[in-house]
Amino acid sequence: MTASPTRTLILLRHGQSEWNALNLFTGWHDVGLTELGETEARGAGPVMLEAGILPDVVHTSLQKRAIRTATLCLEEMDRSWIPVRRSWRLNERHYGALTGLDKKETVEKYGPEQVHIWRRSYDTPPPALDLDDERHARHDPRYAHLPADLIPATECLKDVVERMLPWWHDAIVPDLQAARVVLVAAHGNSLRGLVKHLDGISDDAIAELNIPTGIPVRYELDDAMQAVPVESFEQRYLGDVEAALAAAEAVAQQTG
Repeated sequence: MTASPTRTLILLRHGQSEWNALNLFTGWHDVGLTELGETEARGAGPVMLEAGILPDVVHTSLQKRAIRTATLCLEEMDRSWIPVRRSWRLNERHYGALTGLDKKETVEKYGPEQVHIWRRSYDTPPPALDLDDERHARHDPRYAHLPADLIPATECLKDVVERMLPWWHDAIVPDLQAARVVLVAAHGNSLRGLVKHLDGISDDAIAELNIPTGIPVRYELDDAMQAVPVESFEQRYLGDVEAALAAAEAVAQQTG
């Protein structure tokens, strides 16, 4: 009996952003890529080509670091013409009142244990932004169409999973079911949330997962949209696995 063909999903965290380089909490603040970040984004294209993967559709957030990453990656593959679907539901986690703060200084002020809880606990968000704070997303025109109760003032990873999953089920899954190769260019936490769902990772264990910038992660899914299991997450990396592991460790070691 011939096995049913699997569906291919590629996850790509955006390249290094300007605020990544400055070690600032970024979240929903919209910043561009650094020169290194653009190099990382371009480098993902040849890695996918070498693996024989040609995306048919790309999904991104509404944030330009993810949009730019998708654009540069696809240019390298001569796939700029494929359909693009964007949603705020793929945005980075909202860091609330930590947005724009230096991570090292935040650790010095609040202590490493508290900052670790804000950064890595599954269900404890940072302090929320006030509604009149200029950093609040309700002042951003790209979210003007959203009901006020959907615009976050802070988020934990649990919140990200809950707002990301409707896009997974209603937009990404239909593309996969139509046998399209899907590229999702998004962010560290929105992708961690999706990985948690796909691999069934526990609330506690997801704290230890780090997704490096600019390195494609490959999933094969069956007809039920269940991920074909692998022995370890590292086997999902495309390209140089050792480089991917080193990049993931660098993410883990970020101050704060």
